[in-house]
Amino acid sequence: MKKKTIKAAKTSASAPKPPVKTVKKTAAPRKKVVAAPAVKAGPSKSAGTAITATIDIGFGNALYIRGEGASLSWDVGTLMNCVKDDTWSITLPETSKPIIYKFLINDLTWSAGPDYIAESGRKIAVNPAF
Repeated sequence: MKKKTIKAAKTSASAPKPPVKTVKKTAAPRKKVVAAPAVKAGPSKSAGTAITATIDIGFGNALYIRGEGASLSWDVGTLMNCVKDDTWSITLPETSKPIIYKFLINDLTWSAGPDYIAESGRKIAVNPAF
């Protein structure tokens, strides 16, 4: 049995190389940015009544609010959020009637003076005294 040998064709080092094509890169066309059409706002709904009380009631104490309207009760206080050492805030839901309220330290000690009254949907800032 005879072996078949396959010889590879020799390539000449001096053989001419095919020409290299240069590709010119061009930037893709920019898309025109179109602003969204302006939407006219209808009657805006309030996010509720925001009440902020500025008073230093001492470390370890908490400020509560009691009243009527916007889910408040005269029987049980609602804890306010401590924003800073001397600033407390709460946002009450919107209601059709005015909100009548008072502040309490630790839901025990009532603030001095008459009740506070606020219209729903307003931002109120008060400095209660005890």
